[in-house]
Amino acid sequence: MKPINSVTDNLLCRQFAILLLASAIALPALAQDVQPSPTPSNPSAQSQPAQNTQDSSSVAQDERPVPYTAAPVQPAKEGFWGHMNPFARKNWVRKQIDPINDQLGELGEVNSRNAKDIKDVDARAQAGISRAQSRADDANQLATTAGSQANRANYAAQHAMNHVDTLTTAVNSLDTYQQKAEVDVFFHGGQPVLSTEARKRLDDLADQVNGQPGYILEVEAHSPAAGAVGIQNSERLAEAVKRYLVTEHEIPVYRMHAVALGNARSEDDDRPVHSSSVHIRLMENSLAAQEPAPSPQGGAAASLSGAERPD
Repeated sequence: MKPINSVTDNLLCRQFAILLLASAIALPALAQDVQPSPTPSNPSAQSQPAQNTQDSSSVAQDERPVPYTAAPVQPAKEGFWGHMNPFARKNWVRKQIDPINDQLGELGEVNSRNAKDIKDVDARAQAGISRAQSRADDANQLATTAGSQANRANYAAQHAMNHVDTLTTAVNSLDTYQQKAEVDVFFHGGQPVLSTEARKRLDDLADQVNGQPGYILEVEAHSPAAGAVGIQNSERLAEAVKRYLVTEHEIPVYRMHAVALGNARSEDDDRPVHSSSVHIRLMENSLAAQEPAPSPQGGAAASLSGAERPD
């Protein structure tokens, strides 16, 4: 016979093995059935009947309401595997994932709206930039055109100013004359008769002024006689010279300015008058002197004073 101790040990080993096998089979099924206890939205719901009973007894005894005291919130119970159950069924997993999928869908819609808004803002910004650039180009073109017009106006103003200066110079030069030649014509015996030499001098002077603009002839007649007689004699001499120039050379009368001085002396000649003579000065306007003058006919000299020409 085996000893009692060895038989007892064998029984204990068999019972322990059976217990382990049962535990291994029961644990998965137990894990599927055990769910986390939901957290009550109102923690005081479980204790409400007891509280109502206590309140009823209190009102019955004291006829006064007892103030409500909320029960402490109990932490949610978790199963053996915690929040995640490795042996959970598909429906349970779907219930856990659906809120996340909904949130992801909402997030995707928000991102889509944001992208659309960003695209719209970018399009409006690009359109605004394009309009601003177009307006800037138009303003630049207008500025360039205005600059060109200002330059042309400045040139026109400068040209007008130069023209005004020229006109001012011309107007100031209208009364400015310079002596170009002078002639002395002598008369014998005080008679207003031109000699051959006197005619030649007048012819040479007329050749210088023929076709020339802007000149005048100053005619000063002198006579050795005194008083009114001398003035009358000098007037006849001046008239003889003017008549010859008008009739023989067609010199306009308005270009000749004559004065009868008698025996008076002129400002530029202080010598006493001893003979009858007519002194003629050719005065040329400075404005007319700027124009090219034709060459004088006959080669007359600039000054004929005191020069004797051969017959």
